[in-house]
Amino acid sequence: MENNRVLPLIPLRGLTIFPNMVIHFDVGREKSKEAIEVAMRADGDIFLAPQKDLEIDEPKKSDVNKIGTIANIKQIVKLPNDVFRVLIEGKEKGKILKFKNKKSYLEVEVERIKEEVIDDVEIDAYLRSLKKAFISYMKAIGDTNPEMIKGVEMDNDPWRLSDIISGIVATKEADRLSLLEISDLKKKIKKLLFIIDEEISIIKLQKKIGKTVKDKADKSQKEYFLREQIKAIQEELGEDDEESEISKLEEQIQNRNLPKEVKEKALYEVKRLKSMSSNSSESNVTKTYIEWILDIPWEISTEENIDINFAEEIINRDHFGLKDVKDRIIEFLAVKQISGDMKGPILCLVGPPGVGKTSIVKSIAESMNRKYSRIALGGMRDESEIRGHRKTYVGAMPGRIAYALKGAKSMNPVLLFDEIDKISSSYKGEPSDALLEVLDSEQNNTFRDNYLEVPMDLSKVLFIATANSLDTIPRPLLDRMEIIEVSGYTYEEKFNIAKKYLVNKQLKEHNVTNKIVKISDDAIRLVIEGYTRESGVRGLNRALGSLIRKALTEMLKKGNKSITVNSKKAEELLGKRFYSLETMDKEDKVGVVTGMAWTAYGGDTLPVEAMVMEGTGKLQLTGKLGDVMQESAKAAFTYVRANAKKYGIDVEFYKKKDVHIHVPEGAVPKDGPSAGVTMVTALVSALSEKKVKYNIAMTGEVTLTGRVLPIGGLKEKALAASRFGIDTIIIPKENEKDIDKIPDSVKDSLNIITASHVDTVLENAIIGVNK
Repeated sequence: MENNRVLPLIPLRGLTIFPNMVIHFDVGREKSKEAIEVAMRADGDIFLAPQKDLEIDEPKKSDVNKIGTIANIKQIVKLPNDVFRVLIEGKEKGKILKFKNKKSYLEVEVERIKEEVIDDVEIDAYLRSLKKAFISYMKAIGDTNPEMIKGVEMDNDPWRLSDIISGIVATKEADRLSLLEISDLKKKIKKLLFIIDEEISIIKLQKKIGKTVKDKADKSQKEYFLREQIKAIQEELGEDDEESEISKLEEQIQNRNLPKEVKEKALYEVKRLKSMSSNSSESNVTKTYIEWILDIPWEISTEENIDINFAEEIINRDHFGLKDVKDRIIEFLAVKQISGDMKGPILCLVGPPGVGKTSIVKSIAESMNRKYSRIALGGMRDESEIRGHRKTYVGAMPGRIAYALKGAKSMNPVLLFDEIDKISSSYKGEPSDALLEVLDSEQNNTFRDNYLEVPMDLSKVLFIATANSLDTIPRPLLDRMEIIEVSGYTYEEKFNIAKKYLVNKQLKEHNVTNKIVKISDDAIRLVIEGYTRESGVRGLNRALGSLIRKALTEMLKKGNKSITVNSKKAEELLGKRFYSLETMDKEDKVGVVTGMAWTAYGGDTLPVEAMVMEGTGKLQLTGKLGDVMQESAKAAFTYVRANAKKYGIDVEFYKKKDVHIHVPEGAVPKDGPSAGVTMVTALVSALSEKKVKYNIAMTGEVTLTGRVLPIGGLKEKALAASRFGIDTIIIPKENEKDIDKIPDSVKDSLNIITASHVDTVLENAIIGVNK
């Protein structure tokens, strides 16, 4: 059975492919295209066998030749009219044992045919004769490529050489099929020598006829002869002349159920095209424009099927956790199912990288039976990227919206605007301004692309955006979207995602099963704790991929057939841990306080250090602090100075002491008001020389009167504190309503203290502070 393989099958019409042969051909049948996609999802190998009757569109077992070639797909190019152009390399000969006609593609069990070379003097003589005959053939056709001739002379593998030469010299399909099926090396070389001899005779005769015709023909006859040759070649290739091509375009326009204004515009451009010279640049521009008009699926929409139970099943199948997000999406789909209205809010999923925003959108599209298309907005700085360029410009093209509809082949896809917060601007216009019309359900039914110049109805498109942060999204654009926050994952959620999804995904990508590489739960927990610290799971996915690769390497080096990875083996393979909660400094210190911060990448802990020295009352701030954070530090300093006596601090410290506040890491920019209470705590601790409890983290904005104001991102901050090993957090009293958003597993591990005044913060954070 080791010699057998199960591979997707493409039946070839009028084409025989040999091992060691590199060739490209076009694929148009749906089953063959599906076979290519199945092969590409595996290792790219596919079985190619000639089809006996070229007229049959749905070949069965009896219609396909048993002998064929196992080949590897090197490249796929998508051509117009939904045709694939495939570049393949023949690897070895095979024979069909079983024929499995699946619904969407053909699949066969193939026996690999091993072609053994016998060290025989007679074979050597045949091989020399073949090389000599082939070189004569190359000279006869006028191809004296020294590299090819040298390669043939140096190649001493008779099977490989005979296959390569068969693909070049055998012009008749019957001869090619016969050569492929021959399993006797001597017979194959004999037939090749006969074919080469016959081809050389024909070439010599053609040259003789050509020379005779050339000598007798005058200039007009030459031109006529060349025109007739071109015409014959075009007919042979299926290429029509210019008039026929224009007629075809006109016929397609008439046959399509295009909107009235679109059809009128297209027919007008066809009329103009008829009056132009086929060699003019304007002719090519107009022809490209008409082809674009025909590429847009004006009258095509998929039949929408909204079933919230099915949608919930799909989203739960692909994503673990994210309950709030799932509930909001199901509510959104429920309203659509009841109302049947295509219009609705534009959803914007906001959250740190790697939490599954893009994959959620794919699941929504699948659950609604809509096509999915994605537009990456990151770094886009030209308005024409959205609206397209006017045809008057050289190299003009439609905008990304038109490209997305063309790719989706539907006017009602789910269209994802990815990274909408990363749009840039330049002198070429604001892309975000162009999106205002696109995302307005009252305006987008008449959206005009600058290149197409006809109204395009986008009202059926379901637009969904993703972003890491709302800060950089322009206010008018933000106003058109409904925000759904996608928060980071808890430890347990990460563990379940890794166990149920990521490990299997990585094993599949490495083409191994869980019987070959077994990863224990302890190993997964170690990777989460020791090698990743993030809100999402993208880094976790990479770490698991690295672990599997290293495990496979060790398995092969030791000659084993499987390997089990426990926590000890995982640490051995991945090296020393990057992070360790056990090594967190568990010592109460003076002037060192752990704050909680929110970033576009999720929550994080933010240590704040305060140091007091003899001096003249200077306040120094370092750590690349933004303007708002510097103001928080100054407000904290003023509050402490005003209440120094209350906390047992020398009331004249501002005359005799210099205070330095530093926020590591110094190279990372930091801003925002929520570190106010942290800075007050650090200053009081440093000035009173009282220690701060190491196990406490805090967040909150502080006023000059000591009030603690609410902050945002409490869930992310709590997750970060829990990841860091903190067991007590102090939050503003007004953020009590947000505690319910914190996952139960995190909430249960934290002692949450609410504070409306900074006194409560100091009382709980500093050991022995005067109240």
